[in-house]
Amino acid sequence: MAHNNAVHSNFGVDYVVTYRFTDTNNVEARDGFTNLMQALYRVGLATEVRNGDNCALLVFVKVGNDKRFAQEVYRSRVKDWLHGVRAAEPARETQNTLAGESLNEAERFRVIHHLITSPREEGGAGITPKEGQWKNVESIFPLHDHTFNKEWIKKWSTMTFLKAEDFDQIRDRFGEKIAYYFAFTQSYFQFLIFPAAFGFASWVILGSFSPIYGIVNGLWCVTFVEYWKRQEIDLGVRWGVKGVACIQRKRREFQHEKEVRDPVTGETIQVFPATKRLSRQLLQVPFAFLAVLALGTLIATCFGIEIFLSEVYNGPGQTLLVFLPTGILTTLVPTLTSVLTSVATRLNDYENWETSENYQSALTQKIFVLNFITSYLPIFLTAFVYVPFGSLIVPYLDIFSLTAKPFAQNEKQLQTPDTAGFVINPSRLRKQVIYFTVTAQIVNFALETIMPYVKRRGFSKYQEMKSERAAKKGGAGSGVTIEDQPEEADFLKRVRKEAELDVYDVATDLREMVVQFGYLALFSVVWPLTPVSFLVNNWIELRSDAVKICVEMQRPTPGRADSIGPWLDSLQFLTWLGSITTAALAYLFSNDGMGPDGTPATIKGWALLLTIFFSEHVYLMVRWGVGLAISKIDSPGMEKERGERFTVRKRYLQDALGHDVLDVPAHAEEKITRESLEEDARQSTLRKMGPQEHFWSRQRSWEESAKVGANLIEKMAPKEGKKQQ
Repeated sequence: MAHNNAVHSNFGVDYVVTYRFTDTNNVEARDGFTNLMQALYRVGLATEVRNGDNCALLVFVKVGNDKRFAQEVYRSRVKDWLHGVRAAEPARETQNTLAGESLNEAERFRVIHHLITSPREEGGAGITPKEGQWKNVESIFPLHDHTFNKEWIKKWSTMTFLKAEDFDQIRDRFGEKIAYYFAFTQSYFQFLIFPAAFGFASWVILGSFSPIYGIVNGLWCVTFVEYWKRQEIDLGVRWGVKGVACIQRKRREFQHEKEVRDPVTGETIQVFPATKRLSRQLLQVPFAFLAVLALGTLIATCFGIEIFLSEVYNGPGQTLLVFLPTGILTTLVPTLTSVLTSVATRLNDYENWETSENYQSALTQKIFVLNFITSYLPIFLTAFVYVPFGSLIVPYLDIFSLTAKPFAQNEKQLQTPDTAGFVINPSRLRKQVIYFTVTAQIVNFALETIMPYVKRRGFSKYQEMKSERAAKKGGAGSGVTIEDQPEEADFLKRVRKEAELDVYDVATDLREMVVQFGYLALFSVVWPLTPVSFLVNNWIELRSDAVKICVEMQRPTPGRADSIGPWLDSLQFLTWLGSITTAALAYLFSNDGMGPDGTPATIKGWALLLTIFFSEHVYLMVRWGVGLAISKIDSPGMEKERGERFTVRKRYLQDALGHDVLDVPAHAEEKITRESLEEDARQSTLRKMGPQEHFWSRQRSWEESAKVGANLIEKMAPKEGKKQQ
């Protein structure tokens, strides 16, 4: 039992540093490792070294100098206070910092990670994994608390709705970034209850392409986005991170062009001209065009092949050939997306952002463009190309006959019909929406669950082969097997497994939720059961993501945030675009959901444009009204913020002026006697008094002023007033 407790307690380890020397000669590996130990010691961290797997060392790190650690915590909190994140100033005594305000796990891990990775000029060790002199440092990660993980998964698996305290617990363990993701997903899940119920009723009563459902769904999207904007503020206040986005970390890769003196602070700052960065940002236009051209051409080609094989070709093997476009997309889209993502990253590097936060925000916007194309373009092609113009396009699809020619028995089976002889499939759009909102969600869930395990096994096998090859070449091979101490064996086995896990990226899960929201905002009018599917999916997603963090990923390093970042802008953009697409779809399919039957002559352009124009302007007005209404509603976060500000102001006044600063000073009543009047006259003859002094010396106290005023009222009151008395 004691042994198991030791394993679950992680032996007091805060972080593990993996040092791998597979491709490094022994001398260089020893020198690099010595530098690593010295760097960690300089920042007050204690270390223990054990052997890892496949030419790797595991460096266990914990706080070795409590005073140095307390100073770093104090400096972090003072920085927050100076930037307005904290309402109250931290205790001036460094040792009182931890005594007056306890440290949660997330803050502890964040401060230690800062000590390990921040530049030496900022008080850190400057260790950057896989870069420069630290190329052999493979990863830096905290260890999982398996006792907490088991309780967390068990608790969430039995709960339908999560409470604010559950997210507080996630924040205390994994930091605000991950807590914001879970809070957003839970809010989204709870909000889906209404559109799911209304969507089911619409599917039964109103059917597809209902303008009533479209209006209600658009109003719901606006309300949810505006509500979440307020919820972000409340959570920021609750977790003490409101405004933390203004504390930005400077990127090591930032290259300045000149140094100037700040006119306010007098400090020398490094500057990269904003105009030059703007000129580089303009390259996003050709990048977006390239992405649309590359991905759009691929998707449109597969789209044409799929229409030809499913609706034109009627020869042998049709049931199997219709899966050919799916296979092409499954193979080429991820590859092409990976290439374009690499181009976007290089373009982002070229823009030379000064801070990590700005860099990530710009990269997120570029990645969203790629996700938008791959996720929504197939449905856009069906809704706005195939349905209105199908009869005009199909005669030209004979260029795709090569895909089925080896299987055709005669040319007639490959012949495209003329315009009059072709009839579009009106259920095609609905089936496509069902695929993306149900089937694709299930496939993504399976990939998230299975792929990490497959990658982990593959990486382990690759490292073994790499070590064997290095040993044969005379490098630093793993020819020696070192036995673990019996009391450490189970613990070290678990650590070695965690070292092989992937690094969790919360942006990936956020992107998944935003893309899902896009299907709901843009196309749910096609199939009103879309929110029902998402409601079920998101309940499972919340629990599966918790399992993913606990089991399939390394424990994430806690990060701070006061929002979901640029993804909020993506939500607003999708809501706006949804107001346009919903109106267009409701108009195009207003004839009992059959659509224009592939003949654009049945579409009145002016009516379509007027519908879109009216819908967009209604959206803008509704957004303004909902935002205004929500801003008038008080919330616990806003009340807490006002209370903290009042407490700070009151404490400042009391410290500066005393605890009785707001009390009226009491004065003993001074009696006016003959002696006091003679004394005043004598003092006035001893010093020369001007008109101002004489003016202020006629009445000695507020009591005397009150008596004089009462006498004047008595003398000056009107006669009628006196009679009434």
